[in-house]
Amino acid sequence: MRHGEVHNPTGVLYGRIPDFHLSELGRKMADRVAEHVAGRDVVHLVSSPLERAQETMEPIARTFGLTPDLDERVIEAANLFEGRKFGVGDGALKNPGTWWLLRNPVKPSWGEPYQQIVRRMRDAIETARQKAAGHEALIVSHQLPIWTIRSAVENRRLWHDPRRRQCSLASLTTFTFHGESIVSVGYAEPAKDLLPVKDAKKFVGGA
Repeated sequence: MRHGEVHNPTGVLYGRIPDFHLSELGRKMADRVAEHVAGRDVVHLVSSPLERAQETMEPIARTFGLTPDLDERVIEAANLFEGRKFGVGDGALKNPGTWWLLRNPVKPSWGEPYQQIVRRMRDAIETARQKAAGHEALIVSHQLPIWTIRSAVENRRLWHDPRRRQCSLASLTTFTFHGESIVSVGYAEPAKDLLPVKDAKKFVGGA
């Protein structure tokens, strides 16, 4: 699961910066997902240690009466643009001194390598699979790590246009296993009607 909407009035790229919390709408999104998964066979919960992920997990943990594990492996991707606005107008792209960071989008040169994200997410998912063997686990993470591991599982290239990620706020990306192998990937948006219009219309490509 991707976390809900974050209170970010200045519009910065918050990344791994602490003390970014869910907005009121984000908490409603989390409640909606808790209602959506209430009937599932969830026996194990995992959350990124960032506040917005833990707050998204709170109503889900109450629903199942479980205490989530905090796992650094599902944290947001590291990004050298953290704390800045990312744009051409008043953002980091206005400063030519930052352009060097964009030299290699395949790696990417501005942040954590995609292959590294895949490895840590695979490891975290495997740990959760083992702990929930025969049942279901729910992990709250972040958009880029979720989309990156999904792309790897579905054999797509890892570098991509961020506007085409199918991973909206409070969405669920489901990996179904047969034994130790992932046999299918599903996607759902239980809080779609709560999404800001710009986010609800953003994804236009196929997965």
